[in-house]
Amino acid sequence: HKTDLSIPYRKRVVDYMFSEYEKGRTPNPDVLCNREIKFDSFVDEALKLGADLVATGHYCRKGEIAGEKGSIYRLLAGTDKNKDQSYFLCQLTQKQLSAAMFPIGHLTKPEVRQIATDQKLASARRKDSQGICFVGKVDLPTFLQQQLTAKTGRTVEISSSWEYPEIEKGMPGNDIPLSSLVAMTTPYSYNPSSGKTIGKHNGAHFFTIGQRKGINIGGHSEPLFVISTDVSANIIYAGEGQEHPGSYRKGLFVRNDEIHWIRDDMAMKPGESADFQTRIRYRQPLERARLFMREQGLYIIFDRPQRGVAPGQFAAWYLDDELIGSGVINQ
Repeated sequence: HKTDLSIPYRKRVVDYMFSEYEKGRTPNPDVLCNREIKFDSFVDEALKLGADLVATGHYCRKGEIAGEKGSIYRLLAGTDKNKDQSYFLCQLTQKQLSAAMFPIGHLTKPEVRQIATDQKLASARRKDSQGICFVGKVDLPTFLQQQLTAKTGRTVEISSSWEYPEIEKGMPGNDIPLSSLVAMTTPYSYNPSSGKTIGKHNGAHFFTIGQRKGINIGGHSEPLFVISTDVSANIIYAGEGQEHPGSYRKGLFVRNDEIHWIRDDMAMKPGESADFQTRIRYRQPLERARLFMREQGLYIIFDRPQRGVAPGQFAAWYLDDELIGSGVINQ
């Protein structure tokens, strides 16, 4: 049986990706692909054919507990911590999890390869897949230029001695005022006079915060990294070295309409706060953070400053090895 899902894939993943990059945000197409295609359109087609469950090769596990209104499904990290892919499924719903099955989540990658070798499968020695979901490994700027126009802009270097505020250590108390949460999660604001113009680029919308490759400007003892972008003025701001203070942020903000709870029975209400282990990108070690739910949205404040907080990416929060919820980083 064959089914063509290319139209929903283009509309719900590819078009969204282009739109986000055009706005200067950095989407995660793999998270979107899982939410919109693999565990939505594809699962719907499988269920129409009489399937009970759909198995995927993600390195994560599924648990089930009894709730007041029936079963509650849990998304658990894979046993292989080096390959855990629960982050990519951070936007799944209870309905989507109910039809999912993860048969290798309790195994390590070497164990899976050994099973494949024993079964004489062609994939036993195949390299891990990389790149954009269903597209593969591509040069991202070249791919984006299918719809986004290249335009010359300037690169401005910001000195590490720029007037950065001092970041307090540890997590704030539960009674922290809203004004302090806003201050902790507001990005640094630069303009061309904040630094010096050191070169040109082909479009600020092709760059993401934390990026090193593609800046193509030499003459520095350490590599340059993107610390901010301004797509309206077509400027990228760069800082020298991985420890540049402009690369680090104490917190981030998620809008109300972009907060998602896999465990909706644990959804926080305005005025509540709770501690979770949180990551802002795949394979990043989990970091201690305190989440503050307010009328405006969700403020996530980390115990330690985080490098490369990029709007458009997903923050995901865990309790032990269970992924509880996630949200799109607004700023």
